[in-house]
Formats: sequence, C-alpha cells, structure tokens
Amino acid sequence: MTAPEAGDAGPDDVSPGAAQQPPPPRRDPHPDAGPDPDEERTQEARAAQRELFAHTPDFILGDGTGFGGSLVGGSQHGVSGGQVDGDVYLGGRTEIHHHGPAATAQDASGEIPHKRLEALAEVFAEGPAFASALERLRDERVLVLCGAHATGRNAAAVMLLHRLGVSTVHALSPETPPATLSAQLTRPGGHVLRDLPLSRNRPLRDTHLFAARDQLRKADGYLVVTVENSPHLPGVTPCPWVPPGARDVVRALLARHRPDDVDALLALEPVTGFLAAPDRRPAEAAAFADSLATYDGGAQALARLADFGQAAVEKQCRDWLSDPATGLRDKAFLLSLAVFDQAPYVLAAELADKLFVHFQRLQHPEQPSEIPVFGPAPEDRLALARAEGELRDEQTEWGAVPQFMSRFRDERTPRVLLTEVWTGHPSARPALVEWLRQLARDGRPLVRTRAAAATALLAAADLPSTMALLVDGWARSRAFGPRVTAANTLTLALLLDLPVVLRLLTQWCSDSHPGRRWTAIRALGLLAPLRPDLAGPALGALAARARVDASSPAEYANLTESAALLLSGGPGRRRAEVLAEFVRLLYLDTPAVRDLALAAFVRACDNDEDGGLVGWYSETGMYEADAARDLATLWRTALNGHTHTRPALDALRVWVYVAGRRADTALALELLLPALVVTADDRKRLDHTLRTMRAEDGGPRPAPADRLLTVLHPVTAR
Repeated sequence: MTAPEAGDAGPDDVSPGAAQQPPPPRRDPHPDAGPDPDEERTQEARAAQRELFAHTPDFILGDGTGFGGSLVGGSQHGVSGGQVDGDVYLGGRTEIHHHGPAATAQDASGEIPHKRLEALAEVFAEGPAFASALERLRDERVLVLCGAHATGRNAAAVMLLHRLGVSTVHALSPETPPATLSAQLTRPGGHVLRDLPLSRNRPLRDTHLFAARDQLRKADGYLVVTVENSPHLPGVTPCPWVPPGARDVVRALLARHRPDDVDALLALEPVTGFLAAPDRRPAEAAAFADSLATYDGGAQALARLADFGQAAVEKQCRDWLSDPATGLRDKAFLLSLAVFDQAPYVLAAELADKLFVHFQRLQHPEQPSEIPVFGPAPEDRLALARAEGELRDEQTEWGAVPQFMSRFRDERTPRVLLTEVWTGHPSARPALVEWLRQLARDGRPLVRTRAAAATALLAAADLPSTMALLVDGWARSRAFGPRVTAANTLTLALLLDLPVVLRLLTQWCSDSHPGRRWTAIRALGLLAPLRPDLAGPALGALAARARVDASSPAEYANLTESAALLLSGGPGRRRAEVLAEFVRLLYLDTPAVRDLALAAFVRACDNDEDGGLVGWYSETGMYEADAARDLATLWRTALNGHTHTRPALDALRVWVYVAGRRADTALALELLLPALVVTADDRKRLDHTLRTMRAEDGGPRPAPADRLLTVLHPVTAR
C-alpha cells in the first residue's frame, strides 16, 4: 500500500501511525496559532522519509552520477576505468540516447568481445586497490566490488577477470535477481554483473554468494559483481574500489591517441590546473583526456580545456544569468533544470514556464503574462544548458515507466547556478520565492522534494533571508504540503554544513506556533539515516518537547513517529547508541518522556522492513551484549506498561511473522524471549500471545510461535 499524497489536509483522514496507537488526550495550549493537527490528514513518517530519500537530488546528497557516465540499457556508456566507451564530449551540444525495452535477463546476457577486452587492457590504469582485489577474486571465485558512480568500477571488474586469464568474459543482465544468480553461472570462464540494483526489498545476501561460489567451483568460473556503496549487503564483505589517479588515467589515454605529445600536453596550464584538483574521478579524467587528445594548439582548444574547472562552471552560470541576449524564458528553463536535474525533462520544461510567468510579472507588471504554446525543441534547450537527455526508466508507485530524463553534464552546475541567482541577482528573488511556494503546494512528491532541496541550497547561501521568505511561512501554513516541504528543507540543510539549523529545530520544538513545532518534530525524525551522528541531540530535543506535556493527540503521534524513526535508521553502532539513550530516558526522566520512549520503541518494533529495528537486531544487535541488554529492557518495560502492553504484544507478533521469513530473526527471538520473562505474569502473558496468534493470512498458528513456546516452556510446551 502506498502512502497518501501529501497535499492539503482533509478533516476525515488519520495518520496510519496514529491509528495503531492512540496517544492519551492532550490539550493544545495554542489552538488559534496555526493548523489544527487533530482535524488534518498527515503522512506517516516512514512514508515521508522514503519519499525524501527517493527524490532528493545528487547535488544535495553529494554522490552524483559523475561526468559522462550513465547506466543505459544494461551498458555503461561514457567512461569506465581507463576506457572511453561511447561519446563523452562535454562541449555545447546535446546528447540524446534512445533505448528500446529491456530484454529478459537471459537474453540480455552474453560474451564480451575479445577485441573490446584487449582495447580496454591497453589503456586501463589499475589503481591502488586492483592487486588486492585480484588476489581475493582468485582465492574466493566471487567478488563484490563496490564504489561510487564514475569511479571505473565496471571497467575494473572486466579487467580483473581478464588479468585472471579466463578464456571468456560473460556479461550478465543487471536485472538478474540475487536469488537466481547461481543459475546464471553454468559456463566456464569469467562472469561480470555490473551495477546490480539493490534496495531494502532486494538485498544481496551472503547466502546468494555462497550458492554462486558452489556453482562456480563446479563450472570452473569466476564472478565479479559491481554495486554502488550500499547498506543492502547483509553478511557480505565487499571489496572497496579505489580508483586510479587522474594523472594516470589521462596519461594512459594520451599514450594511445597522441603518444608523441604526452609530456607536452600534460604541461599545459589548464591541464596542470585540472589535475591539481583533488578527488578527480576516472570518468571525469577520461573525458578531459578525450578533449585534450583533440588539442590543436589554438586558443579555442585551450579555452575548452579550461572549461573543466570550477571557475569555468561559475563563469558559465554568471554568463547565463547576466547576459541580456539570454531571454527570460531561457533563464527560467536553466533554473528549473537546476532544480530538476536528473529528473524528467517534461517536468523541468513545464515548471520552467511557470517560473517564466513570475519573471514576466516581475519585469513587466503592466503587461499580461503569456507563454508561447510552442517553443524551442528539447535538443536546442538542452544545448543551451550544456545538458544532455536520455530515455530511461523512472520508478513510480506503479512500477518502472520510460521517461526522457535530462541533466547538466557538469554535476556542479545546479548548485552553482542556484546559489548565483540567489546571491548575485537579488532582484529575481520575488519571482523565485513565488515559484518555490507554488512548487511546495504541488501534488507530486518529486516536485515538493526538489523544492525543498533547492531551498536548502538557498539557505546555505543566505539562511536569514531564506527562512524569512520561504521556510517560516511554509512551517506556519495550515496546509500539510508546505509544512512537509519546510521539514524536508531543514533536514537537507543539515547536509550542507549548516549546524545552526539543529539549534533552530531544537528551539522550534518548544515554539508557541504548532506549525513550527510540527515541522521541527518531523525534521528531527528524518535525520537518522542522513546524519546518524545527530540522532542523540534530535532525541533530546523531542524529549524536551514531551516534558511540556501539552501536545495535541496528533502532535503526540508526530513525536512518537519521529522518535521511532531515530531507531529505524543509521549504521549499527549509532543505532545501539540511540537504543541506550532510550533506556536512559526510562530511568532518568519524567513520566511523559518515559511514555514517549516506550511508545516510540514499540512503534519502531512494529516496522518489519529490512531497515527496521527487527532487521538490525537480527543481523547485528543480538551479537552485541549491550545492545541486546538494552533491547530486552525496553521490550520488558513496554510489555509491563499499562498503556503500552497491547501495542507491544502486537509488535511482538510482527517479529514472529518476520521470523517465519528470516532464520536470523527466529534465532534472535529465541535468544530474546528468556530475557523477557522475569515474573509469572510475564510468562502467562507471552504464553497466551503465542498460543492464540494466527498466521498473517488468518491460518493456523505459525511455526515460529510453536518454537518460541518450546523456549518459554522447555518441558511442557506442545
């Protein structure tokens, strides 16, 4: 079931989280200060968190797709390792890729031509991690190579197999499900599975690799799987890919195309400046080398080389905005594309025209605004923006649909362009503000999230103005959508080196306006996966609000869900620290805070997703003595709490259902159950719950319940 759309509130809708555990009635001390949360439809916090992660652009998260590379139809076009494969030209022209529907996994697999392997071997730069990865592959037969986009991990995977001396290298379809991986490994030689997509619902587990290794031994084969840096690798120890240096990549490619001029070309001023910059990715270096190989000694060629630097990006953005020859509609498109970078082109074009209307009204208020029905072709608009488009699948709530996606070739452009218009052209602010307010009211989650991401960038450039003109108004809105946008904005702003935002959120938790309180509470709950180091301070701020003991029922539900999210995300060590903080709140704080801690803990336990508390405890927590003790303490206290017993028992049933699907959860419950039995009443309560529970489909008692009864009554259980 999908989460409800975050639009304007409806009086009869109820948050799913609030429906599961009705909070005790509380009075709102400021009933007229803003929205009435009790009469408003809200969005369940976990759904809001998934929406935020799904639509936040790479220029915020910092792991962009890089120069010249994109996964298209199962192939890595652009640059991979030391090879230039396909067109990665970064000049002023449009690149549009059209691809047909994907084939089946079996049909999409095949042998990589030997000539292609030899061509790649001629220019491949190994990098510091290659030798150790090769040894590990030789010993283990299967290797998971992880790294960021455009770091050459796919070329490295192919070269690892080639240097191993296998006779052939077979490329497997990236759509191959991890559970059926071993069935694809029946042929001898090498196999490469590039850019395997992983998610909570589609992890790559150690059991999948065990089965693959057994099959590879039988077939005398080897396998390399490449993935992005991902948390969805339970039990797997991936091999981190460390890319080669930019100078090595550039030299290797120049040696192939212009072997007599390598040293002279590397001595050019734009080249030394480019190579001096830190963290150049192989794809970026290879694209630069491709342009450098065409250098003819002229001034224009030298200028093209200089365009690869940050200064060139900044200059280009200034020129776009200040050049009178660039029309208002073109400028509106550039700014819209910056907000909707790597999103459907039609979305950027549609909303660019809305921004164009605001610009017209600002510059010519005496004239009626109008938008030409027909305008430039997408190719021309993208050429102006130094952008490119490609047809690829976009994930929706109904499945994958093909969309023509557009993006700037230089991943730094969106951030530079938005910052430049906000700080360098303050006269444009009224139009931008009205446009972003319009986006915040849009019914599409992608649009609202991108509005929040853009506003977070503006806040990083000028926080006081952005708060006054946008964020504070959204937070105080009676409508739900703008307040979600405010919460997302402040959450994302913390990723942009704005530590003052945490202080602001802490203050807003106790603000007199319920809209500000709601916004701060929601934002604090979204922090855990993005900034796990702030989970402790966030929990402290939520606890401070709970001490006031004057929340409305909906605000209390918001507090509970946000606190629960702090337990449902982040790495294992951080999650154990938050768990310990929850235990501390049980003993060292007020009854209201104790009530919040238990309600949030039960809410977190009720989440059966892979990234939830049950998944973490099954994979990691039960092996850590302190974490296991703290979890047992919270379970035992919740089960014995007068207002929390029933929802805690419901959550325990969820864990039993998960145990029917996961062996590690079954073991975790068997180890946990004895710690929950201190008194005879504890035993009776658990015995009744396990004996009376039914399967998820209403059938007979599930098998894990029978096993737990045996643990509860070692001799008498039947």
